[in-house]
Amino acid sequence: MPEFEILAIMMLVGFFLLLMIGVPVAITLATVGFVFGAIGFGPGLFNLLPARLFGVATGYQWLAIPLFIFMGVMLEKSRLADDLLDVMGHLAGRLRGGMAVGIVLFGVLMGAMTGIVGATVITLGLLTLPTLIKRGYDKSMACGVICASGTLGQIIPPSLILILLSDIMQMSVGTLFAAAVGPGVLLALVYIVYILFMGWLKPDMMPPISQEERDSVTRKQLWIRFVKVVVPPVLLVVSVLGSIVGGIAAPTEAASMGALGSIVVTIVSRRFTWDVLRNVVRDTTKITAMMMFILMCAQVFALSFRGLHGEDLITDMFATLPGGVNTAIWFMLLLIFVLGFFVEWIEISYIAVPLFLPVMLAHGVDPVWLAMLITINLQSSFLTPPFGWALFYLKGVAPPEVTTRDIYKGVVPFIAMQGLTLVLVFFFPQIATWLPKAIGW
Repeated sequence: MPEFEILAIMMLVGFFLLLMIGVPVAITLATVGFVFGAIGFGPGLFNLLPARLFGVATGYQWLAIPLFIFMGVMLEKSRLADDLLDVMGHLAGRLRGGMAVGIVLFGVLMGAMTGIVGATVITLGLLTLPTLIKRGYDKSMACGVICASGTLGQIIPPSLILILLSDIMQMSVGTLFAAAVGPGVLLALVYIVYILFMGWLKPDMMPPISQEERDSVTRKQLWIRFVKVVVPPVLLVVSVLGSIVGGIAAPTEAASMGALGSIVVTIVSRRFTWDVLRNVVRDTTKITAMMMFILMCAQVFALSFRGLHGEDLITDMFATLPGGVNTAIWFMLLLIFVLGFFVEWIEISYIAVPLFLPVMLAHGVDPVWLAMLITINLQSSFLTPPFGWALFYLKGVAPPEVTTRDIYKGVVPFIAMQGLTLVLVFFFPQIATWLPKAIGW
């Protein structure tokens, strides 16, 4: 084996060793990149680095990230979610499992409005978990629904995963947003069908809201609250995403209107204060800085790995797999799934996807379809123990009677449903590709 490829293997091994001992991922990426790049080529390799970092810092497409984060954090900090969840719970609460269905629908809306998993899971955990348990819901089922619904924002536009993948795969953000609509809706429907089936199969697991509680709010009052609470943020999301998918505005332009619109919605709902704005700006800056720092450190890793012919190593590895390109795709998806047990989605995106992408494109794989498979797969990283962040978020706000075992047990069926959705999108690519083709992307 050539010396460079041996160094590329050592580089990957060193990366995972540093991650396992707790070194932050950005520092890990930069460290192994500098060390092994210098061993292989000397400092001359990094003469290209300033141009790469300048390209990242001045990339126009990255403006969408802080703007979408601002939009999401503003809607979360204004606590519109509290009223939104209450209204949807009452609308769906007459069914067995109706509250759980309402939580899934809430997860869809919050995913489209904020895309912030931590905010959605914590909100759902604080507002609904004690109530669900009091109403007789099985603890594991309640925990699973909350965790799974909170992660829907990772596939439903405007997902940060899709924005990052658009840069890694050199694709239009609007194309990926359009492609994600089908898989995102499908996943939510799979969750709802499962919940309704379990409500029919085991009625005691998810009882409906009591008649007394339903009578406490008249249907007229409920629909008035629906118009006031649900309609404005939904219109905001539809206008932002519709302008991108329809080609009316670029993602950065639509994101700026979304950020402004989130302020307007918060003012109209009488939730706006200067303290809220200050907190939103601070949190947006923190999240954006973290993502951009990882992105810049990933440039060091990518430059060294490519210089050490790491891409040739990956190509040779895939060439040894039986079964052709489909086997290669499932091998990649399996590796991403396993990485999700230990590594966050941002790191997986910047490590695994660039390694495998050239091989997939060389085999003629549709990049839009492939991006959706990767996105669905990455979503499971929030639910898989031991480091699924949705599990940690929920455990942090769960009542004392809810154990870690309840949470882990509850998410298992929903991980399986994510796998089912992945299989459906694999065998029926048109689920992901029909909308981009229909609108001419």
